[in-house]
Amino acid sequence: MRIGELAALLGVSTRTVRYYHHQGVLPEPPRLANGYREYGMRDAIALARVRRLVALGLSLDEARDVIAEDRSRELPEILAEIDADLARQEQEIRDRRRRLAQVLQRAEAGTLGPQDTASPDLLAFLKAVDLPSSQAAAWDRELLVLMDTVAAAPERKRAFTMLDALAADPELTARGHEFYRRLDELAGAEPDDPRIAPLAAELAEYSLRHLMTNGAPIGPEWDAETMEPFLDGLAPAQAEVIRQVVRHIAGR
Repeated sequence: MRIGELAALLGVSTRTVRYYHHQGVLPEPPRLANGYREYGMRDAIALARVRRLVALGLSLDEARDVIAEDRSRELPEILAEIDADLARQEQEIRDRRRRLAQVLQRAEAGTLGPQDTASPDLLAFLKAVDLPSSQAAAWDRELLVLMDTVAAAPERKRAFTMLDALAADPELTARGHEFYRRLDELAGAEPDDPRIAPLAAELAEYSLRHLMTNGAPIGPEWDAETMEPFLDGLAPAQAEVIRQVVRHIAGR
């Protein structure tokens, strides 16, 4: 397969693949006589490994050493290890979502205290933007609680700086509510509904302009793989909107 097919298989951009090649993390196959590079199953597995290692907090140098070691191992052994790792991720996500559901219930009931997970910053933001009672808004609120729960302090501070600016602008808040309305309209739609692509493009532009500024560049870590486990709460068409939004952002 070609580089575009490899990137699509893993849900990343070709820019991400080339970035890892440039950093020496992902081995680059030699060019064939026709001038193209041909990628195989080992390349796909190596790319998946790099993505997971980076998500776990390893540096690119550390990930490079792991990938180099993988090249001497048998393919079934690598696949079995990846499968076990995915099973662990699945269980971790289920545990997190259970905890998030409990926090959300207490947040909505107004019973969260200073010792609880959700911060005063998050509660103040949710009150300021007054999220509508809808499936799409509830899903977005859960992600906000996740960010508030697991993000490192610098990332959380930067995120809330941007969110506070968003909440202070009534026009931007109103547009956000409009996105929720349009997402809710897709609750019963098929994943090939013609309304999906334009909504995803607009939402990606909105996010790039208002939620990903202030020194927060779009790095190669932005891909659909990160978001996929959290799409279960959405209808198929709604989930497809989010996937396309992530692909738009990753491709910038």
